[in-house]
Amino acid sequence: MDNNFYITTPIYYPSAKPHMGHAYSSILADFFARFKRIQGFKVYFLTGTDEHGQKIQRAAEKKGMEPKKFCDEISKTFFDLSKTLNLSNNDFIRTTEERHKKSVEHLWKILEKKNEIYLSKYSGWYSVSDEAFYSEDEIEIKDTKKISKISGSQVEWVEEESFFFKLSKWQEPLLKFYSENPNFILPESRKNEVISFVKGGLKDLSVSRKSFSWGIKVPSNKDHVIYVWLDALTNYISALNYPITDDNLYKSFWPASLHLIGKDILRFHAVYWPAFLLAANITPPKRVYGHGWILSGEEKMSKSKGNILDPLEIIQNYGIDPLRYYLIKEVSFGNDGNISKDKLENCINSDLANNYGNLCQRVISFIEKNLSLEMPKNYKFNNEDTKTLKVYENNFNNLVNSIDIQNINFYVNFIQDQLFSANKYFNDQEPWKKKEDTDRLNTILYVSLELIRKISIMLYPIIPDTSLKVLKIFNIEEKNIDFNSIKVHESLKNIKKLTKISILFKKIEKND
Repeated sequence: MDNNFYITTPIYYPSAKPHMGHAYSSILADFFARFKRIQGFKVYFLTGTDEHGQKIQRAAEKKGMEPKKFCDEISKTFFDLSKTLNLSNNDFIRTTEERHKKSVEHLWKILEKKNEIYLSKYSGWYSVSDEAFYSEDEIEIKDTKKISKISGSQVEWVEEESFFFKLSKWQEPLLKFYSENPNFILPESRKNEVISFVKGGLKDLSVSRKSFSWGIKVPSNKDHVIYVWLDALTNYISALNYPITDDNLYKSFWPASLHLIGKDILRFHAVYWPAFLLAANITPPKRVYGHGWILSGEEKMSKSKGNILDPLEIIQNYGIDPLRYYLIKEVSFGNDGNISKDKLENCINSDLANNYGNLCQRVISFIEKNLSLEMPKNYKFNNEDTKTLKVYENNFNNLVNSIDIQNINFYVNFIQDQLFSANKYFNDQEPWKKKEDTDRLNTILYVSLELIRKISIMLYPIIPDTSLKVLKIFNIEEKNIDFNSIKVHESLKNIKKLTKISILFKKIEKND
């Protein structure tokens, strides 16, 4: 069994400060990375910034700065955000790094050597905002401006000498690849969209520009800079030190297990990227998952619309774990979702403070008061106890499979159900009435603790800081968290003493 797992976020374009959409992609990727680690996989988790292209050059010029200095400043905000979001990434790649430049040049030379690139002239519509080319039928006029129907960004007519990649040649091989790898693109709706686009006919792709200078130069012609998407997409292998070096990162982790991206950049990842790789005789990634947008009202967040939600502000007011939990639980994965103060506060009060925090607090406080934090002994499971504990074992394969196809919704709903069940179990068993029956009292408390342990392990990829506080009750450290142990029902039998716990989440007072 291949025990390596390589996951990537989109490579973020630092033309402006990060917003909630960036936080969402990163938190999702971190969820999968943490889950696979506690499942026993060797995980490599990459994020970073895409720092070349006309959009960056113009943004830097507007601020009167050199592009590299501009990138240094903005890229740092993305790097700092990765720490604030409590990401467990192994690497943060910048496309202005020398290691990346070497990989891009190497890939270009392979494509050139294989006669996949030729010099011609480009005439067509280009969006600087998207760094993307659009055909005539993808353009519409809105308020006297020509914009992309796909992104809503303004386009401009470009005519210049350009190198082209023979994308048209890869139309049938791509369709064959999609057919042979039916889970390469998820969710299903995105796959259908991509296949429809490819079947509609692929035209050769302009892969260089002459009208600006901020980028990696074409090795054989320094008048051209390499198209920003060919440059940017290569980050997924340049971070593994492609071409192969002595450290074997590339050998160990390529092809990537999962590229997690926003749906607006699906075409680049699901059409252009596998075409480049197939042309260079490199195995494409195993999966590209195009998730939905975090909306502000009914619109996608963007700097131009002035509707950006600042994740740092929300974290400052509510904390990182509540934001992580809200984005993973409340946004149906794969679909668009939005965030509001009211919904976030309801989520904190209901799910985190009442269901999870209160369960942990009640059980531990009861044990502190009645057993002086000693671990319950002499427990004897009855049928109901066993049935309650075995739910995790019975659903184990479904849970693992749901994550393997990125069905976060199933995983989160299961946790919700078990939180409800654990609270109900404690209430229905009424341990406060069983003080004379010490065996039954001990059993109820032991089962309740096991439920807390199992739920906390499952919550670790979502709210790592809080779940670790709870797991410390049982002296379980982060390095020892094992998802497989949710199948075990007597993992706490060798623990002698429990650790006291403080309040996990404070309820937010809401004004009616």
